[in-house]
Amino acid sequence: MSASSPAPASPAPASSASAADTAAPTQAELLDFVRRAAADAELIASLPLDPEGRTWVRLEGPGGSEAWLIGWPPGTGTGWHDHADSVGAFVTAAGELKENALAARLPTDGWKTLELSEGVDRERRLPTGKGRAFGQHHVHEVLNESADRHAVSVHAYYPPLPQIRRYSRTGPTLRLEQVERPQDWQ
Repeated sequence: MSASSPAPASPAPASSASAADTAAPTQAELLDFVRRAAADAELIASLPLDPEGRTWVRLEGPGGSEAWLIGWPPGTGTGWHDHADSVGAFVTAAGELKENALAARLPTDGWKTLELSEGVDRERRLPTGKGRAFGQHHVHEVLNESADRHAVSVHAYYPPLPQIRRYSRTGPTLRLEQVERPQDWQ
């Protein structure tokens, strides 16, 4: 994740067991965690918001997962990307986000450009309290299309993100542009 204004790390909803003591969290468990965190008004209010760039605070997710509280200024988005081998979930805690996603399984390696078939595009509006879980290699972009209101969301991934692949999209053509690793976001 990149942002122009990272927020300082902060204590967060902690799991009661260490990662070594628990099984890998399922998509449903990640979704339950992000829903509970998004409903924590004190946690959501603790996120510093920047008028120009996304801000974030890392949270302790369940079962050794990676979790983030993210602030989205008006008109910001992620661009097309995936989370590699991680499964995940996110919920809008304030405002509204839009997710554009591809309902197609893409090859994971060995390509730079793909022509997408018709009918693979999916759009979801995610107002406050709404979210979703997703599987490995889920390609999407998340946007705050509001002209005047911040959005805030909670995200969780397991295993912790090994990489994010970033794509550009022109019509039906999807191009792999960059592969980011955790050290790029620290």
